[in-house]
Amino acid sequence: MTTLLRIAAFSDGNTGGNPAGVWIGNALPDAAAMQEIAAEVGFSETAFAAPDGKAWRVRYFSPAMEVPFCGHATIALGAALAHRFGDRSFGLHLNDAVISVSGQRDGSTIAAALQSPPTHSAPLDASLRDALLDLFGYASGDLDPKLRPAKIHGGADHALLPLRSRDALARMTYEFERGRALMEQAGLVTIALVNAETPRLFHVRNAFAAGGVVEDPATGAAAAAFAGYLRDIGWPHGGAIDIVQGEDMGARSLIRAVIGETKGSSIKVSGTARFMEG
Repeated sequence: MTTLLRIAAFSDGNTGGNPAGVWIGNALPDAAAMQEIAAEVGFSETAFAAPDGKAWRVRYFSPAMEVPFCGHATIALGAALAHRFGDRSFGLHLNDAVISVSGQRDGSTIAAALQSPPTHSAPLDASLRDALLDLFGYASGDLDPKLRPAKIHGGADHALLPLRSRDALARMTYEFERGRALMEQAGLVTIALVNAETPRLFHVRNAFAAGGVVEDPATGAAAAAFAGYLRDIGWPHGGAIDIVQGEDMGARSLIRAVIGETKGSSIKVSGTARFMEG
């Protein structure tokens, strides 16, 4: 017996969030079938899960490709599993990592939290930085001097462009096919554009042309990678950051990332999820 659910992860209560498909069955379909299902669902990602001993085997597909890790679809999966099996933690076996997700029912929404794969970061190559600035129509003066462009990883590779102002973030736009080609060439899953309102509150937009989607309203994998980057550079995060994403899309989403002291270790990413009709 299989179930296909549609769940918005990192919602702002009963609104907003990033819709994800969640497919649960006794055994995973083959990759071609999962790709076809993800394309039919049409959300930025669909998580596929089947029992694997006491844990769950999980794979993630966007409409255009398989991705190694997706945070918002993991939060959606945690909500689905808690809804079916009760409030607890679930072990997840990904293609390249072993992680966990927990869910706790709370009225019309479910609070969920994941432990990400290990994180790491490195300065962004100058040529790629300039190519990304040109893609989005930014100048070097739009960059925040306190946060440097970087390649960040938390289960998948992302580029980070920190912007000096919220207005610069609001005017983000790019040519989709050009962005897709650049991201595929650089091996990027998303491009995270970030503006720091305070040291612990960030506004974020994520371009996801590589996956066949212009923009994600909430991106848990990139949030984990970004939190790991802040730890790497000694940012005064105080142990946790809050991310507001999706506002410019009309789908306000809220993400919290808890940052431990050990460099490279897992990041706890949490939020709420709401079940969608259909």
